Amino acid sequence: MGKTNPDEKILSYNDVVLRRSDLDILSGPYFLNDRIIEFYFSYLSSCSEEILLVPPSIAFCIMNYPVGQGLTEFLEPLHLPEKKLVIFPINDNDDVSEAGGGSHWSLLAFERNANKFFHHDSNRGMNSIHAKRLYNAVVSFMSVSSSATKPVYQECNSSPQQMNGYDCGLYVLAIARFICSWYGERDKDGDKMWFSAVQGQVTPYVVARMRNEILGQIRDLMPIK
Repeated sequence: MGKTNPDEKILSYNDVVLRRSDLDILSGPYFLNDRIIEFYFSYLSSCSEEILLVPPSIAFCIMNYPVGQGLTEFLEPLHLPEKKLVIFPINDNDDVSEAGGGSHWSLLAFERNANKFFHHDSNRGMNSIHAKRLYNAVVSFMSVSSSATKPVYQECNSSPQQMNGYDCGLYVLAIARFICSWYGERDKDGDKMWFSAVQGQVTPYVVARMRNEILGQIRDLMPIK
């Protein structure tokens, strides 16, 4: 039996192309890459047109966009002022020449009714500097009116914490899933935010199980050969 090609394209889903090496990452206890996070964000994005889950490459570009060089035009296709909930993946990569670098993922979520950005970090706020950098880049673009009240930034200190050095990306996906679920059920909960649901339901067991769940979703979507 010949060796499998890690660069073999196994699935094209919306604008995301997954390769066989991505299955290997999910199968073992490895750090998630951009493609897997983008795939799952794209998978979740079908839940509501009011929700925007920003791909990692776009979030990275926003965070590192040169000051005064057309960020308005770059953000326009995202239609940020029209979205009720926006979720950004945050990566600690500081090397703009390597978009797929970095060693830690966290999540920044904007909720319009609260007019706040909430940062969830599974490793004791390790990415807070990077999350604030993205917040500062986009905060002025969340409303069509320049006179609108500026959204504030909040660090979620009660965020579930990872138990190892490689599951941060899975925590981002798990938290994103529960936030999207909360948004669909929010009318029943009144003004309550998603924090208690995330804190109670994003457990190490749930997070670890997501590897097989995502693998199953990918295999179900793969073309039959």
